[in-house]
Amino acid sequence: MWRYIAKRLLSMIPVLIGVSFIIFTLLYFTPGDPASMVLGEQASEEAKNEWREEYGLNDSFWTQYFRYIKDIVTKGDFGDSYRNGRSVTSSLIDRFPTTFLLAVCTCVVAMLVGVVLGIVAANHQNSWIDAIARVFGMIGISMPMFWFALLLIMFFAVKLQWFPVSGFYGPRYVVLPAIALGLTHAASLMRITRSSVLDCIRQDYVRTARAKGQTEGVITRHHILRNALIPIVTAAGTSFGIALGGAMIMEQIFAIPGLGRLMVDGINQRDYPIVRGAVMLLALSFSLVNLAVDMLYAYIDPRIKAQYQGASRKKQKTEAEEVQA
Repeated sequence: MWRYIAKRLLSMIPVLIGVSFIIFTLLYFTPGDPASMVLGEQASEEAKNEWREEYGLNDSFWTQYFRYIKDIVTKGDFGDSYRNGRSVTSSLIDRFPTTFLLAVCTCVVAMLVGVVLGIVAANHQNSWIDAIARVFGMIGISMPMFWFALLLIMFFAVKLQWFPVSGFYGPRYVVLPAIALGLTHAASLMRITRSSVLDCIRQDYVRTARAKGQTEGVITRHHILRNALIPIVTAAGTSFGIALGGAMIMEQIFAIPGLGRLMVDGINQRDYPIVRGAVMLLALSFSLVNLAVDMLYAYIDPRIKAQYQGASRKKQKTEAEEVQA
């Protein structure tokens, strides 16, 4: 198992290098002059050229890129912001916990609503409950996220005044954005859960459990849900990774000082080091989430864990035979 984890961690290196090259290339060829954005259009061309020389923007593309990668590998330095000269690493450390908390709350809402509703709909297939669940899934997938967020603000924040409109100063501030983002993911998660549970309900071991007189609750918890968790966990992990990136929309609407809002401000202000650092952090986070999901597979399904252990033993046996030979 540890050998597999080490391989997955090593496989992240080319992924991150590829992401860094793509985002660096896109920003390098993006129209707009960072010097004009920082110093203003009225600044002299000499002042702009001095500023570009200070940040190394007059160098060639490959010189800038390899210097960027070298600073990350050797010093863990993503550069300094063009706007305020602050370290990008410090800005990311300050903003990432807010985005991570919003993504966690989003995933909790999606799991509670989507998984529960999917199980209930599958256990009452072709009933009015199943029909309502399918309508919810269709509406949730089709409805624009930002439009639903604005509806929540108008009703719960403006009319009822139960929650604040914007900002992030306590638990009450995360409720509306988590619901707006979470219910969108809950719709797709409900459809996957319903399909997976229906596949398990038709299996012979479920019929055997019913024949033995076990209650439907026990059958659902110990026989159906355990075997249906693999696609559910996959969808939940994907939703969490998407929530990290998709949180930027909610952060803009609710004025939450998170990583997404920092990245959008960086794009508008041509603050390229901020944008590059945020994209790299999101790519790393998504890769780690996928690794965590794969590790959960082994915990949920003993057969997958046995495959990892069997492959490891087989390799050790082969190496021992080569040494003896």
